[in-house]
Amino acid sequence: MAKQGQMPDLQKASESAANRLDGLTHAARSAGTKGLPPVHLWNPPFCGDLDMRIAGDGTWFYLGTPIGRPALVRLFSTVLKREDGKYFLVTPVEKVGIRVDDVPFLAVEMQQDGDGASRTLSFRTNVDDWVTCDVAHRLRFEMAVDGGLTPYLHVRADLWAKVTRAIYYDLVELGEERVVDGQEVFGVASGGEFFAMADAGQVRGGV
Repeated sequence: MAKQGQMPDLQKASESAANRLDGLTHAARSAGTKGLPPVHLWNPPFCGDLDMRIAGDGTWFYLGTPIGRPALVRLFSTVLKREDGKYFLVTPVEKVGIRVDDVPFLAVEMQQDGDGASRTLSFRTNVDDWVTCDVAHRLRFEMAVDGGLTPYLHVRADLWAKVTRAIYYDLVELGEERVVDGQEVFGVASGGEFFAMADAGQVRGGV
């Protein structure tokens, strides 16, 4: 009898979750513009956390199930905001918290225009945004668990994309040594800026 009594509650919870997601989707679509919505101007009330997670490989999950519609993932990505280290989906009428395992985006493709000092690198994210790497959209490199480096690209506001391993190797191929603040460093140039990866001596030593 206890199991039978639980069925209506589970059904109500499922319907409530579906209605909440539909409401958020509708609000996000209504707020959409030709460009990205001005989420930095919105300050709606916090409406609690949503069981939504962005995994380290860029997959979006809702209620533990991958969101299989790229257009829906793209829509949610346009209303994503980070505040005080936490991530939210924000519309003009509500703000809900979500979980992000690492960073919300992946850089999955790179294009090069020019070479040397005139080189400009552009990256496509997993939600089909193109980001030009320059002083406003910087590359940073962090030490990975395996001892290697993991590159991250600044996308917008406080949102970053993790650069895939294959593209990281392409960046290394484009790398060069320079003296920065009196130290020899290894890095890559793009958009008139130089982004240091590591100490040049460590790179020469294969570290």
